[in-house]
Amino acid sequence: MKSITTTFICALFFFMSYCCPLSAQKGSERIYHDIQKLGVLANVLYVAAHPDDENTRMISYLSNHLHVHTTYVSLTRGDGGQNLIGSEIRDMLGLIRTYELLQARKIDGGHQLFSRANDFGYSKTAAETFAIWGHDEILSDMVWSIRETRPDVIINRFSTDTSRPNHGHHTASAILAVEAFDLAADPKAYPEQLAFTSLWQPRRIYHNTSWWFYGSQEAFAKVDKSRMLAIDIGVFDPVTGESNSEIAGRSRSMHKSQGFGSAETRGESLDYIDLIRDSEEIIPQSLFDGIDITWNRVAGGSVIGEKITHLASGFNFREPSASLPALLDVYQDISALSDSYWKSRKLAECKEIIRACLGLFVEARTKVYSVSPNVSLPVTVEVINRSAEKVQLKSIDITGLTGPLSMSADLPFNQVSLHELTITTPDRLNVPYWLSGPSTDGLYHVPDQKLRGIAADPPPVTASITVQISNIPFVFETPVTFKTVDPAEGEIYRPLAITPPIAVNAPSDVLVFDQGQSRVIRMTVTANQDNAIGQLRVETPDKSWTITPSFAELHFEKTGESHIYDFLITAPERISTASLTPVISTPQGRFHHAVTTLNYPHLPYMSVVRDATVNLQSLDIKITPRKIGYITGAGDDVPASLRQIGYEIDLLRPEDISSGLLNGYEVVMAGIRAFNIVDALAHKNKILFDWVNNGGTMIVQYNVNRGLVTNDIAPYPLTLSRDRITEENAPVQILVEDHPALTFPNVIGQTDFEGWAQERGLYFPNSWDEAYTPLLEMNDTGEKPTQGALLVAPYGKGHYVYSGLSWFRHLPAGNPGAYRLLSNLIALGYSNSKS
Repeated sequence: MKSITTTFICALFFFMSYCCPLSAQKGSERIYHDIQKLGVLANVLYVAAHPDDENTRMISYLSNHLHVHTTYVSLTRGDGGQNLIGSEIRDMLGLIRTYELLQARKIDGGHQLFSRANDFGYSKTAAETFAIWGHDEILSDMVWSIRETRPDVIINRFSTDTSRPNHGHHTASAILAVEAFDLAADPKAYPEQLAFTSLWQPRRIYHNTSWWFYGSQEAFAKVDKSRMLAIDIGVFDPVTGESNSEIAGRSRSMHKSQGFGSAETRGESLDYIDLIRDSEEIIPQSLFDGIDITWNRVAGGSVIGEKITHLASGFNFREPSASLPALLDVYQDISALSDSYWKSRKLAECKEIIRACLGLFVEARTKVYSVSPNVSLPVTVEVINRSAEKVQLKSIDITGLTGPLSMSADLPFNQVSLHELTITTPDRLNVPYWLSGPSTDGLYHVPDQKLRGIAADPPPVTASITVQISNIPFVFETPVTFKTVDPAEGEIYRPLAITPPIAVNAPSDVLVFDQGQSRVIRMTVTANQDNAIGQLRVETPDKSWTITPSFAELHFEKTGESHIYDFLITAPERISTASLTPVISTPQGRFHHAVTTLNYPHLPYMSVVRDATVNLQSLDIKITPRKIGYITGAGDDVPASLRQIGYEIDLLRPEDISSGLLNGYEVVMAGIRAFNIVDALAHKNKILFDWVNNGGTMIVQYNVNRGLVTNDIAPYPLTLSRDRITEENAPVQILVEDHPALTFPNVIGQTDFEGWAQERGLYFPNSWDEAYTPLLEMNDTGEKPTQGALLVAPYGKGHYVYSGLSWFRHLPAGNPGAYRLLSNLIALGYSNSKS
């Protein structure tokens, strides 16, 4: 049986080719780097909790300066964070951050893994984190990562010290790595994994520390560093002409959804790693002290190591193909070794170097980027040998081809070899594997052990091209991708997506109604193949909700054609929660899937298939007819959510804000982090406050206390802090029960604080002017109460509200109490103006 470790290695190499097709040619400096790496037999596993936690400078240093195979395991995909580039949250944000990590690794040379942990939001303790994730489940994933990547050294980004304030996920990641350090070598630990992998004992584990873990450089200077190593990660490479920190800066800047654009620094930069444990109980004097990271660690490998050293020293930067005879010799030597982890990894590395030295261009392309299952798809395969080496094309095989196309054709220097084939697309959809089944707040459901840890699904359709060089066969794989030429942008590539023949998208994941309310819901239906026909039914198991019409007939002539179908949905005359599933019956079968596109410049274009089921929620809610202007912040669905219950909302261009414009509105809301990212508010704030003074109601959602465009975010002083309530069910005390914000038009009580999503709120003020009235008090378990969640102040004839409550989470989740409370804030001043 083929070793799963071999399969795992091939999957990692292949996934990187998915992000960077074989048509992307490496230059001599990258080939030289890869030859140097071929001579190094060492692995490092870097461990943290989230995308953007990793130290890209350390990963880049290990990958590019020491030529070590370096893997970052992020326990979560960052689903619980905020999004500074769009409105996606939860699963879709996790997908964005997954691919931001993959783009970062393409830059710094590392590799990427995950666990099944679901990022449920900020946690203040490791104990709470384990209670929600499930300690043993994520520990098993950590053990699996170690057994699969076989690290000589593990480096934790965070400390195991639970006495210091830290994100609970951070501390948990460090604790799990330390626990797994020995368990990975224990046959009694998760023995079911051993059907697919083998035991492994890392040599040592470190904490990647810094002065900021100790609070200041002065405090760090006093720390005992006898177990620490100082590493200059600012090294300069004259071959590439850049420093390691420049590479790391570009890598870090891929975390755009989190606003982590970083400088590309230069010069000496010391990083410290603090020894936690060495399996042989020594204090090493260097990172790999006592570890043989040469070919001598493999039986029969010493000669291979010598050949690679000679290959690197004689590498011809002007003619990389001159290295091919020596590379082929090394490849055959590695092939002759007994099967092992290092044989599999180094064969894959050597094959890629040979391809690069050949200048071998391999591309498999289509004229569509979205196609449905089990249909014919024309594919063009292009192969070019851009070296003087004699190369023969022996066969082409593609997923869905009836059989490989065999041939024996020479590939002359720089001559295009084109092949037109037709395949049948696979019977699967582009549903990310970790989202394909039920999940909990803390854990994604991934029953297949072999999938656990893989960054993302492999491409659905791949081409395998077999060539022969000096009588040695090589198989190169590349994804089948969509390719077009845009008059403005030039060549554009997109991953091929397998989508349902007809997809349906509801306007929101949660549809909110007042009790007994009837509302037209518009379903957007899109064809993913020509001449698509079907029938759309909108179904709910709760018959107290009525839907008309009962179905709609569908007929589309062209792929990409889209129509909107209206359904009148009437909620019951009571509070109710139900599910609604749009089901499309087609000749190919029944589908209940939506397709969401993610199109950001720094990421590959994605067509993500998801279950189209949405939640229905009828609320006991009253609203006031007030016109609202909304200043968009970092991206949220608050305006769309409020429109669902009947509010009229306009999105305001910050640069257009004037007293005349504001006179057309009774309420202005500022989106999340608006005072962090909307530069115009630095000089439009006075206009807004004057408008409040003249009778307007201004509601400001949370901002971060660092990076404000102005400190004057309110008409009266208040100071933002890092205070937050992470427990969504934390007890809430109403401080002023008769305040209009808690009584009109909805009477707010304890039931309104039930069933909130992920957290209560974040970045509350911790001090404020006496003009503000705090309305709520709350606290996480074991902490002192805070009253900064919701502050209201009269200002002249109007009202100013600052709220750290997470409306951007609670409203899209359909939480009734959040809708009722925010409706009361919107109503502030309404009774006076209408009396």
